[in-house]
Amino acid sequence: MIYDNIKFPVYVVGTDDVDLIDGLLIADGQILDDKNMNGNNLAIRRLQSPMKSIYPLRYMIDTIPDLIRHRGKNYIDSDGKFFQLEKTKTAPIKYHKIGKLEGKGNAALVWCLNIPFPFVCKRPPKLEETWAGIIYRNGLPWELWEFSTERKKDTWRKI
Repeated sequence: MIYDNIKFPVYVVGTDDVDLIDGLLIADGQILDDKNMNGNNLAIRRLQSPMKSIYPLRYMIDTIPDLIRHRGKNYIDSDGKFFQLEKTKTAPIKYHKIGKLEGKGNAALVWCLNIPFPFVCKRPPKLEETWAGIIYRNGLPWELWEFSTERKKDTWRKI
């Protein structure tokens, strides 16, 4: 699945007009990535590029749930891999009671009942949010989708 091969953060590319010419990834006539430059990620290569017209990357996505929520279809990841995301499969979202929260610096670990591993989230839930919606993939818990104050009915999303 495409989500397993993405290096986050991912940036939104607002055009379908993307071509690779002589090591230059070009979007709408501007440089999206310069593969001729040394550098192990997109940001370093863009900074090193001698080209003047660099395509502006205005919107960054840093988690899989945020990428699923986004309505665009053209993206470039931190390794400089351009991809088009076509959401064709569905994944269930099931709600679990939050068992324990652990603060870890700038993040929090959320332990849910009946799930043997924690989920990492940028912000811990509010005190009244005691339920977590979890996206399942291939029958297994995959990603933390949302927090809620009450148990919601199980649902699904296209991924």
